[in-house]
Amino acid sequence: MTNILQRLTVGILLFPDVEVLDFAGPFEVFSRARLTPGIESRRSNESAPFQVFTVSKSTAKIIATGGLMVLPDYSFSNHPKIDLLVVPGGFGTRSLLTDQETLEWIRNVSSGARLTVSVCTGALLLTKAELLNGLEATTHWGAIELLESINQAGQHNIKVLSDKRFVDSGNVVTSAGVSAGIDMALHIVERMFGKAVADETATYIEYRRLHQ
Repeated sequence: MTNILQRLTVGILLFPDVEVLDFAGPFEVFSRARLTPGIESRRSNESAPFQVFTVSKSTAKIIATGGLMVLPDYSFSNHPKIDLLVVPGGFGTRSLLTDQETLEWIRNVSSGARLTVSVCTGALLLTKAELLNGLEATTHWGAIELLESINQAGQHNIKVLSDKRFVDSGNVVTSAGVSAGIDMALHIVERMFGKAVADETATYIEYRRLHQ
């Protein structure tokens, strides 16, 4: 069984105008996953396979889509090592497409992570960070054309898929929009710890899994 010293760290990027469910959905899945089934196991972190935290440029207040205010746990300069990087989407991704500090941070963290994943238009940031070159990927249905245009302009050679809930390309996983991040996160739980753990996590959060 995974113990606290072996727990995988999940770092979730936050930024102004981030889509709430893009980060909250995966946060819920990863933070509520347990290797020991049942409600009682959620009363402690003893069998939790993940340690989940949020990261932003600074620890100043973030205002997400809809006006939700969030305080990041860490800044770019002081966060722990990240094993699993989650890059959510939202309207705020548009201004980050030319934000070299954020793109470089994503690139650097990804190089040392076991897995990098995006939700929704987070795929745009992964594209600009050169992390999707030559891979299959997806994003929110409303941003498929934008992803294609960035792909073609930068000659990233991405095969953009518009009919997938999520796309697993090995070390990088991308999902469609908003709620699709929950399906993607459950897929990662299954990939790392097995179907029984993923299914039980979905049962606990009362979510009906959607498979590819």
